Order: sequence, then structure tokens, then C-alpha cells
Amino acid sequence: MFDLDQEIKGAKRIGIAGHIRPDGDCVGSCLGLGLYLRENYPELEAVDIHLESVPEKFRVLEGTETICTSYPEKTYDVFFSLDCGDIGRLGNAAEYLKTAGKVICVDHHISNHGFGDVQFIEPAASSTSELIYLLLDDAELSVSAAKALYMGIAHDTGVFQYSCTSRRTMEIAGKLMEKGFDFNELLDQTFFQKTYLQNQILGRALLESMLLMDGKCIISALRKKDLDFYGVTSEDLDGIVSQLRNTTGVEVAIFLYETAIQEFKVSLRSNGRVDVSRVASYFGGGGHVRAAGCTMQGSVYDVLNNLTLHIEKQLKGADL
Repeated sequence: MFDLDQEIKGAKRIGIAGHIRPDGDCVGSCLGLGLYLRENYPELEAVDIHLESVPEKFRVLEGTETICTSYPEKTYDVFFSLDCGDIGRLGNAAEYLKTAGKVICVDHHISNHGFGDVQFIEPAASSTSELIYLLLDDAELSVSAAKALYMGIAHDTGVFQYSCTSRRTMEIAGKLMEKGFDFNELLDQTFFQKTYLQNQILGRALLESMLLMDGKCIISALRKKDLDFYGVTSEDLDGIVSQLRNTTGVEVAIFLYETAIQEFKVSLRSNGRVDVSRVASYFGGGGHVRAAGCTMQGSVYDVLNNLTLHIEKQLKGADL
């Protein structure tokens, strides 16, 4: 079993990073671990958290102001890679792995085949935040760290509605809630509330969606000109694919948006009959059985035709 005290014994400088375009679990797990180390290991000279620009909605968490969004040249005794399926997804932070004395990988992505010197990878876990909790001493966990981990778990479980939610997940969430923070307000601020522009772009994506495969697959695509027209960024697109998935009769939802000329970020969601991580992995991405993503080149039609071919094969196999 992973022993945090033993793994960081003798370390003076610790670095922590998560995947590019950090989501709730990424921010929650990185911040939760970072706060815990700072609060309980006074002998540490530095505990640095490196992430790309943190979405504004997560800045309600204490400690986000200490997150470094740049990547200065540094060497760490121990470096934690959290919630990241492969080294490439670390972005600029991957450079720190080359000089770190020890690299520890903690993750729950099924597509993670393991990297670093020490791995704690559990694909069945709801979130990396859940795994981080298992490494820590609950008695020494502050309210601030507990809030971060709770948010991470809640976001990756769709507020405890996805199939990855287990009894252990709920028990851990309950223990975190007992630390005494307003979890309802936290979820309202970071998960449910949308800006006016976010609701507008959601409406556009829903209005232009289409059903395929006898209503089993729903697709929607936004081009860069659409994003520019509404004045939104990729952060404003969170939740669109999940809303598409909620359509009655749908087994798979596909949402893509243009990031460059003929380049699209693809998000996939499944209701269980299709393993979208297999689809995403085929195109160089990854994720989970019910939630995955990748980046693809070509026209909208090229991308959708390639994706739906793989999805249709799985649906036909499930019907046999």
C-alpha cells in the first residue's frame, strides 16, 4: 500500500501538476494534496502546484491563488503527476519529470498504462481526488483541503450520479462533509451555475444538434467562428456534452469544437452500452468507459464519420 510518509521521506522540494485544461478533479486533487503537504510537513521547503490557467469558478477554493500557471526551471525531489493519463497530457509540466528525484503517478484513467517511479492507479475509482484522500490522514485534513477534494469527487461523478460512484466514494464524501464547509454552496458555485454567455452557447449547441443511428447517438459541433461570435472560450463549453447525453433514448453523445483550422477537440459521453474510452484511444485520446475525449483533424464531417463508425460497431455488437 502507498505510504505517503515513506514516499516523500527526506524530500525538501515537492512539485505537483495535473493535466492540461484542468477540470474539477484535476484542480481538486492537486490543491487538496498541496494544501495537506504544506500544512502537515513543515520541514518541506517548497510545495509547488503547476497548472494551466485555473477556471474562474474554481477560484472560490482557498489556496488557488498559490497555484503557479507558469513553468520556471526547477528541480524537485519528488514530483506528483495527478489525474493525468499519460505524460503528454501534462503539457509543459512534463519537463519536471526529467529532473525529479522521484516521480509519483496517481490517477484513475483506464487509459493510463503507468509511468513514473511509483504508481497508484485505480481505474475503478470515481476520481483522482478520491485516491488522494486514501493517501492522507483524515485527522490531519484541514477544511480547505477537504473542500478541494470534495469538489474534485463531485465533479468527476456528475455530483454522485455516474456509475463510477461507489459506496467508498459516498463514505469518503461524507467524511469530507463532516469537516464543516457549505458543500451546497460549493457545488452551486463550481458545478451548477452558468454565466449568461455559457447558457447562450449551450442553447446554440442544443439547437444545432442532430440524432443519428435511430436516435441512439446525438452530435453537435461548434466552429471557431461560433465561439468568437459569442465571445466564449473552451472553459465555457463545460457541461454541453453531458446535457446532450441526457436526451431520451441516446446511448452516446458527441460534442466537438474547433480549436484551429480543421482541428477539433472531441468530447464523448456514454450511457453504458458503448465504451467511449476505446473510441477516444483509437484516435490518440483517452478517458473512461463513459467519458472520454481526443483531438482530431479534418472537416466536421470527416471527424464525425470516423467517430460514428466506431460507435456504430459497438452498438451493433451490444445488440447481438
